[in-house]
Amino acid sequence: MSTVKVERALVSVSDKTGLAALAERLVAAGVEIVSSGGTAAHLAKAGITVTLVSSVTGSVEILGGRVKTLHPKIHGGILADQRRADHLAELEANDIAAFQLVVVNLYPFEETIAAGGATYEELVEKIDIGGPAMIRAAAKNHGSVGVVTSPGQYEEVVSAVESGGLGDELRRDLAAAAFYRTAAYDAAIVQWLEQGESPPRRHVVAVERADTLRYGENPHQSAGIYRSAEPGWWDRATMVQGKPMSFNNYGDAEAAWRLANDLQHAGAAVIKHANPSGAATAATISEALAAAWECDPVSAFGSVIALNAPLDDAAARFVAERYVEVLIAPSITDDARAILAGKENLRVMEAPAPSHEWDIRGVDGGLLIQDRDRIDDRGAWTVAGKREPSDSEWADLAFAWTVAAHTKSNAIVVAKNGAAVGVGAGDQSRVGAARRALAQAGERATGAVAASDAFFPFPDGVEVLIESGVTAIISPGGSRNDELVLEAANLAGAAMVFTGVRHFRH
Repeated sequence: MSTVKVERALVSVSDKTGLAALAERLVAAGVEIVSSGGTAAHLAKAGITVTLVSSVTGSVEILGGRVKTLHPKIHGGILADQRRADHLAELEANDIAAFQLVVVNLYPFEETIAAGGATYEELVEKIDIGGPAMIRAAAKNHGSVGVVTSPGQYEEVVSAVESGGLGDELRRDLAAAAFYRTAAYDAAIVQWLEQGESPPRRHVVAVERADTLRYGENPHQSAGIYRSAEPGWWDRATMVQGKPMSFNNYGDAEAAWRLANDLQHAGAAVIKHANPSGAATAATISEALAAAWECDPVSAFGSVIALNAPLDDAAARFVAERYVEVLIAPSITDDARAILAGKENLRVMEAPAPSHEWDIRGVDGGLLIQDRDRIDDRGAWTVAGKREPSDSEWADLAFAWTVAAHTKSNAIVVAKNGAAVGVGAGDQSRVGAARRALAQAGERATGAVAASDAFFPFPDGVEVLIESGVTAIISPGGSRNDELVLEAANLAGAAMVFTGVRHFRH
């Protein structure tokens, strides 16, 4: 075990958060600060004495600041292994002083993209070169140098400096964070350069653990949740109350939140094992929630619920009387918070809308990457059968189609009056999915509509739906047996709508 005493620090940052306070404490601890450009000016304005990089290198900044720290007297001071006599001798022979601390954060490339409006040339200028070079050099030489890449690390590092130096474990941890930072930075640049190509030729994944979970899908599996450089809805959400989220909670929450955000009007999604056990829209969010729960109240026990409208006191009272694992809403009233506060194990989240970035799934040694599925434009749908759906049937067909798109294949959703009344999910056959949905719907299937996430390969699925009272059906169409399927619908007087778009979900 060794501790590196910090005598000289190189400081060059774009994000000036907490910089002056850090520098004041470093100087008070006897550390010489070497800095350049805007960083030096910021510190000078704060009354902190620094040594300019140009006075160390004997060279001025050139090319509009593109070259200022790319110099042997800077990188030699960072890369020298200060435990080796030959390296120290070379430093002395070349009049180079060693650094024990490098504090660098990068040009705000990701932030500039996120803000929008920047030209191609402006974004190119936001690609940092000297910063990553210094970070990587210091991280490589973590046996002799500590590297700081985020203001969030300042307190731990300066406290260590004040206590005598940087220990081995701290330096290794800082080095790992540094290499992650440059990897994430490069990943963002690659993603920008690859934009417009779908799917991208190259996709770099850079993630860091946001939390260690109690276990994975099962207790014998270890697990964590990881954030990317662009935080998702769950990472930006506010946890209002409740126990820590589990692996399965996160999976179900993702499914619930995406379905809820695709529903029109006030909508509720009740999810169990990543499938809807119920969903509904209504005039109020409490009515939608009650209707969604009623689809399959047995399966809804221990579910994850997502609402696309503010959680009010009526909806909160409904949840408070039942066992729910997770509740997600865009906002929560004070009265609703007070009602739910007594259910201390219930996880309650206020969340922003989900993004529509790539849908990425892991396979052995690689990734499957696809555009995220989107609900298709109703304007492209066609009435394939002889009968035009009624206005109420059209509304229910559109709703059922949305729910079916969020249900594992093979999927059949039976819906009535803006609510799912039967969901057949994950069945190996389409007629099996239809029978499962109808068994759940029971008498509620009379006068209902049905949605199928893919075409009916045979008329049997349509026939069992119609025999149970379904009056209108929506599917992509496209089967070799479409004529037989349409014949079954027409003979029964059922309306049939083809969307031309399939919504498999695996």
